[in-house]
Amino acid sequence: MAKPIMIQGTASGVGKTILAMALCRIFSQDGYKVAPFKSQNITSNTAFSKAGEEIAVSQILQARAAGIEPDANMNPVILKPSLEKQATQVILKGRPYAELNAHNYSEVKQKLIPEITGAYTALSGLYDVIVIEGAGSPAELNLNHDDVANMGIAKTANAPVLLAADIDRGGVFAALYGTINLLGETERRHIKATIVNRFRGDVSLFADGARILEKITGLPVAGVIPYISFDIPDEDSLCDSGSSPYSPDRNFDSQFDILAEQVRTSLDMDLVYSILNNGGRA
Repeated sequence: MAKPIMIQGTASGVGKTILAMALCRIFSQDGYKVAPFKSQNITSNTAFSKAGEEIAVSQILQARAAGIEPDANMNPVILKPSLEKQATQVILKGRPYAELNAHNYSEVKQKLIPEITGAYTALSGLYDVIVIEGAGSPAELNLNHDDVANMGIAKTANAPVLLAADIDRGGVFAALYGTINLLGETERRHIKATIVNRFRGDVSLFADGARILEKITGLPVAGVIPYISFDIPDEDSLCDSGSSPYSPDRNFDSQFDILAEQVRTSLDMDLVYSILNNGGRA
């Protein structure tokens, strides 16, 4: 069975997708058979695999960064909002499944949970490493009772979590400390380290900040990632990467390599591998 590692974030748009993509590339470069996984993605930015399965572009790119063909099990649930219908289309394992509205949301969601678990189990039997990407924030307290996107899947997969925050938008101390301390004890045990993402300027200037974060959270800072320029499509509407739209015919290998090199040199990869090998629970 594959060893999982998960990227969660303190909010939408902190760079989870790109960090997961970078780890897919890094683990692949290091000789592992690796696959991405995002249990539930809320996006209209989708494309089709060679098998005709509709998948979020972010997971398609993560799969390509890992050097493998995209598979619907890597993104079993897509929620595609429709302003015209005031409803959300559900794509399940690459195929249209249902429409969500205020009346049937809970019923449909409960039916999706075993499908998500089955998709993860299927992937886990085929790969050495699964890089799991969370969605939004794990500290959405009104939603956590039936979560399938963050700590819910971390528990299912027994995945250790790297919690990322975007320092470029400010508030990184409050975001990381607050997110960790709003979680229950069981959820907190899954978080093994933090990542400070999108630092502009000389990252050595944040050395004191990293020490403060480690003191207040009780967790190591796995890395301070600089603001990286690359041309890879970003699914998140909150991001302004200036990248080109996705095209299935475009070769992104050089961009994946730029991303992986920057992230590899900014992360404590010995720590990351230790977290990966030791699993998700204390």
